[in-house]
Amino acid sequence: MKTTLVIMAAGIGSRFGGGIKQLAPVGPGGEIIMDYSIHDALEAGFDRIIFIIRRDLEADFKEIIGNRIEKLTEVAYAYQELNDLPEGYSVPAGRTKPWGTGQAVLSIKGLVDGPFAVINADDYYGKECFRQMYRYMTEEMRAEGKPYDMCMSGFVLANTLSENGAVTRGVCTANNDGTLKEVNETYDIQMTEEGLYGKDESGKKVALDPKRPVSMNMWGLPAAFVDELEKGFPQFLDSIPDGDLKKEYLLPQIIDKLVKSGEATVKILNTPDKWFGVTYKEDRQAVVDAIRKLVEEGVYKEKLFS
Repeated sequence: MKTTLVIMAAGIGSRFGGGIKQLAPVGPGGEIIMDYSIHDALEAGFDRIIFIIRRDLEADFKEIIGNRIEKLTEVAYAYQELNDLPEGYSVPAGRTKPWGTGQAVLSIKGLVDGPFAVINADDYYGKECFRQMYRYMTEEMRAEGKPYDMCMSGFVLANTLSENGAVTRGVCTANNDGTLKEVNETYDIQMTEEGLYGKDESGKKVALDPKRPVSMNMWGLPAAFVDELEKGFPQFLDSIPDGDLKKEYLLPQIIDKLVKSGEATVKILNTPDKWFGVTYKEDRQAVVDAIRKLVEEGVYKEKLFS
């Protein structure tokens, strides 16, 4: 059975000055962040990639990365679209962006028949994350039955901040056995003179421990989780308040609900790796510099896939 990596690359990049941030070159050979994630995943043992993209980006996406990766491993595509809704539902007037990471992963229905990993396209995770996840998925994960057996890469919050603006993170609490107790989507996280603060879903300001584990949307999931997403999507749509055009169906919230109901257990795979990514346009140079340093240290070759 193939071990699949699913890459969520359908984001519109609204904070990246109108550009397609997932396709911005950051490596010395013109590589993009996805190239490094794919390289590390293949090195760890993954042998199939599913790209989740928008149909209007398909030609550019394949030209910039898809056609190259097809020469290295098996590749498939799934499509996240605003109007891809359950029967009987329609897009509210004024809604312009898709429905979040839960809808993104739902788009792979029919494309996976075993455990799969999910990552963001515009995040650099580090080699160890892929090694840990592949090992757990192939050696420890129970592929069938409930409670669902899942895993996640747990980053140290302080290692996931941007110097150029606030970020959103799934701030986690762990049980004594290293499994996930809860994950709270926390917004507008940034370091201030008073310390590290963010906002909860109600907009209330909350103090944060820089050492807390956070989810960066790197999950190891069983195939049946896609059916769970399909079942929950109409319930999510029904819960949206009238006039709310931005609410999203988000993986951390979905998984948190399953954990609290006893329907899932999530092993936290703690990593000391420092995350970096292009949340804001100004982040790109920091990513270029970080990649260059990794190349100089011999972690990657000058031309990644040469």
